[in-house]
Amino acid sequence: MEYKIGVIGDSESVLGFMAVGFTVVTCETAEEAAKELKRMADENFAILFITERFAKEIPDAISAYKDSPLPSVITIPGKEGATGYGLANIKKSVERAVGADILFKD
Repeated sequence: MEYKIGVIGDSESVLGFMAVGFTVVTCETAEEAAKELKRMADENFAILFITERFAKEIPDAISAYKDSPLPSVITIPGKEGATGYGLANIKKSVERAVGADILFKD
């Protein structure tokens, strides 16, 4: 089975990913992003990148895939720049997997 990589976000943030062969879906609203996330997950995408803006607005849609091996949903900065939301989610995932905060110590 062939797996694909997809990117979901506003056009200014994600169109550049087409240059490396990713499937790019542009959205205007969080509802559209949630719908596209589900569609792409159902179509055997292995990795789905989603901009922080939309990820913050649809945490329940993303968490539906938290315990699934595929797709891996990864939050990326959008045109606004990094807000820290994606990094915080990576930190939580690592803590859950390892049992301790190995990335950042206060």
